Amino acid sequence: MIGKILMPKATAVWLIDNTALTFEQIADFCGMHVLEVQALADREITEYIVGSSPILNGMLTKEDIEKCEKDPNARLTLNKTSEEFINKSRDVKSRYTPMAHRQNRPDAILWLIKNHPNISDAQICKLVRTTKSTIQAIRDRTHKSIAEIQPRNPVLLGICSEFDLTKAIADAEKKAESAKKKMEALAKKAGKKVETDAFEEEK
Repeated sequence: MIGKILMPKATAVWLIDNTALTFEQIADFCGMHVLEVQALADREITEYIVGSSPILNGMLTKEDIEKCEKDPNARLTLNKTSEEFINKSRDVKSRYTPMAHRQNRPDAILWLIKNHPNISDAQICKLVRTTKSTIQAIRDRTHKSIAEIQPRNPVLLGICSEFDLTKAIADAEKKAESAKKKMEALAKKAGKKVETDAFEEEK
């Protein structure tokens, strides 16, 4: 299974957080060592790893997961309908989107908006090679084809590489975490100032 699935660590994180599968089952499917899965579960190496649903990606079915949850000796099986897309995604070039895939850009944009809200419009533009106006139209549902747009993973669609998507997600999470810490620091500083001012008034 090694090298056969998309975003193995992100998939492992999702399976750890959302299923009752054993570490052995997760490791086997994700092509990882059991100790790596254990480290992910302990959050030793997942500071910026966001879980990615293999069900949404089309790699697994809910039924397959439930079957394996009931039988620790059973093993997850990669959905054959997604295997061809996954194999092709390994060869996707980062600078060119084949003509056949360009009509799928709105689907990819909606998937990114729904599943990774921390990713900026600029990052989406770079991943999907689209415009900010198109992204905004999909966000506010004014896009001319909004009724037909379905959220689909851009890697499975052949629009971007697994590496580029994973990097964009990680960068977005880092920025979000940094912004959160900055806001917490400012709030803490403001709180201390209020306490100090109140103390001075009492004196």
